[in-house]
Amino acid sequence: MKKALILANSAVGLYEFRNELVKKLLAEGLEVVISLPDDLKDKEFKEEGCRVVHTDIDRRGVNPKRDLSLVKAYKSLIGNEKPDIVLTYTIKPNIYGGYACKKLKVPFVSTVTGLGSTFERGGLLLKVIVFMYRFALKNCECLFFQNAENRGIFEKNGIKAKRHVTVNGSGVNLEKHSFEEYPGHKDDVTRFLYVGRIMKEKGMDEYLSAAKLLHDKYGDKVSFAGIGYFDDDYEDRIKDAEKQGFFKMIPFAMNIHPYIKEADAIVNPSYHEGMSNVLMEASSTGRPCLASNISGCKEIIEDKKTGLLFESRSTESLVDALNAFMQLSMDERREMGKKAREYVEENFDRHKITEKYMQEIRRIIGLTDVV
Repeated sequence: MKKALILANSAVGLYEFRNELVKKLLAEGLEVVISLPDDLKDKEFKEEGCRVVHTDIDRRGVNPKRDLSLVKAYKSLIGNEKPDIVLTYTIKPNIYGGYACKKLKVPFVSTVTGLGSTFERGGLLLKVIVFMYRFALKNCECLFFQNAENRGIFEKNGIKAKRHVTVNGSGVNLEKHSFEEYPGHKDDVTRFLYVGRIMKEKGMDEYLSAAKLLHDKYGDKVSFAGIGYFDDDYEDRIKDAEKQGFFKMIPFAMNIHPYIKEADAIVNPSYHEGMSNVLMEASSTGRPCLASNISGCKEIIEDKKTGLLFESRSTESLVDALNAFMQLSMDERREMGKKAREYVEENFDRHKITEKYMQEIRRIIGLTDVV
């Protein structure tokens, strides 16, 4: 029996966005071992037939001592498991897992889920990261990108694997995020919802400022909420916004579909994305989306058809988009949501994206196609 080892930095992320690939690997007769830093989805993965191994990862920042221990942990894990192929996701598993695979001569496939802030800020740290990526991914059998801009930046910086493939993010599970009829709230309140980490690079400054301005203009006819967890120091500011009555914070929830269902529109004012899972899920649910006109968002939204795009980092542009949405009739909003569902059905079906991964995996380890 052939074996696949998956290196990831989040159990929830792997389960919510890539579990279809995990199940496909199992269905095609592979033993699947998953390396994770947390145990939040151990039960689910084990019930599916996977074996879970815990590997500590410091997700934020560069700490040479901790990162060196991660390299050693990956080398030990790969050496003990002797997988036929390794799949890596996100920066540290890609770099340190890729390095370990290279040293042990094990074929691996990596996925760039986004560039992160380092590529934006530049400086010495960027030079270090680029060097590490170049070295670690040189032997990568196939490097997947979630948007064309990320791929272009990698290639411009000389970060090249044996083969590059661009896919539409992780795709969306169209069955799980089923189409829901537009809410049409009887209280005539327009409900805007943000879903994600509460941090500066997700556009939280602009979102809070815009929420205050629109609440001053429309009063109780508009509602702004956020659902997620604090990744930066925003807790005091959010509490103050709640006291002033123009924002509501919803604690992080594993299942966000019920919240998206009740929203009139989803807002994503992010500075950078790989491919926004929230926008795909909201569109699949039939909700219009308002998002930054950046790679990772603009691919999912047909401007003025399935949602509205605005300039990233601009409160003024975000306010203009919110005001424009407020002027839409209920029928126009409903139609926008229907077209959003149709668009993701055509372009972001996760089963189709999973199949692209499987084509590469079959090629690399010599699996026979299974119908």
